[in-house]
Amino acid sequence: MAITLQILGRRTLRVATGTALCLAVSFGLDLPIPVVGPVFAVFLLATQNRPLSFRAGISFALVVALTTGSGLLLVPLLRHYAFAGVMITGLMLFLAFRYGLRGGNNLVATFLVAGLTMISAAGTADFQLAATVVGALVKGLMLAVVVSALVHRLLPEPLSAQPQRAAPVMPNGLAVRVALRAALVVMPVYLLAMTDPASYMPIIMKSVSLGRQSCTTSARSAARDLIGSTLLGGLLAVAFWFALRLFVDLWMFFLWMLLFGLLVGRKLYRISPTRYSPGFWLNSLVTMIILLGQSVQDSVAGKDVYSAFAVRMGLFLAVTLYACLTLQLFDHYSRAH
Repeated sequence: MAITLQILGRRTLRVATGTALCLAVSFGLDLPIPVVGPVFAVFLLATQNRPLSFRAGISFALVVALTTGSGLLLVPLLRHYAFAGVMITGLMLFLAFRYGLRGGNNLVATFLVAGLTMISAAGTADFQLAATVVGALVKGLMLAVVVSALVHRLLPEPLSAQPQRAAPVMPNGLAVRVALRAALVVMPVYLLAMTDPASYMPIIMKSVSLGRQSCTTSARSAARDLIGSTLLGGLLAVAFWFALRLFVDLWMFFLWMLLFGLLVGRKLYRISPTRYSPGFWLNSLVTMIILLGQSVQDSVAGKDVYSAFAVRMGLFLAVTLYACLTLQLFDHYSRAH
C-alpha cells in the first residue's frame, strides 16, 4: 500500500510539475497560443507513465508533418468548395478518433484532431493566421515532449511499478459509433470557429477535449462528467486568477499552477478518492488551463477580462451541453436498434 501511494504521489508530482513548467515557459517566451503547450503536457504526462521512446518521438514528428500538411491542404478546398471541404474534414476527424479507439496512440489521435480543426479553420480566414497556428502547435508539442522527458528524468517511475496497461481495443462496430459521436461533438464548434478563427480557437481546444472525453464517457454519466468538469474547471480558473492577482509574477504563475496541479492530481490518481472518474479531473484541469490562459492574454491586451471570461464560459457550457445531448441521442438510437 505504501509503495502504491509512493508511485501515485510521484505521478501526481510529475503531472503538476510538468504542467506548471510548460505554462511558465510558454508565457515566459510569449509563444503563440501559449495554452497549447501545457494542455498537451497534461495529456502526455497523465496518459504516459514512461518517457517517450525514440520510436514514439519519430511518430510524433511524423504526426506533426501529417497534421500541418493535411490542415493546410484543406484550406483551398474550404475556401472554394466549402461543403466538400467540411465533409472531408468530418471524415478525417472520424478516422482520427477511430484510430485511437482501435488500439492506436490516443495522443496521436488527439493531436491529429486538434491540428486538423485549428489549422484548417484558421486558414479559411487568413493564411498568416494558419501559419501562426502551425507554429503554436509544433512549438507547444515539442515543449511538452521536452518537459515530459525532463520531469521523467527528475521523477522517474520506480522499478517496482507495474508496466502501464495498453488501452483496450474496441470492437469495430462500437468503435465506429463512438468515433462518429466524437466527430459530431467537434464539428459544430469547428463550423462556428470558421466564422472568426482568432476568437474561437480556445473553443476548438475545448471541443477537442470534449470529443476525447466522450470516447470514454457513457451517456448515463455524461451530464455529471462533461458539465460538472467544465463548471469545476471554470471555478478553478476563477480561484487561480484571484490568487495570481495577489502577486503578479511569472514565478508565482508557476507556483500557483504547481499547487492547483497537485490538488487536481490527487483526485486524478485517486490518492484522495472521489466518485468522479479520472477523465472528469483531467477535463477539469484542461478547462482551467484554457480559460486561465485566455484571461491572462486578455489582460495583457488590455481587454475586459471579466466580460470576456463570462462569454467564453458561456460558450464552453453551450458546447458541453451539446456534447451531452449528442451522447444521449446516440445512446437512445443504439437502444432503439
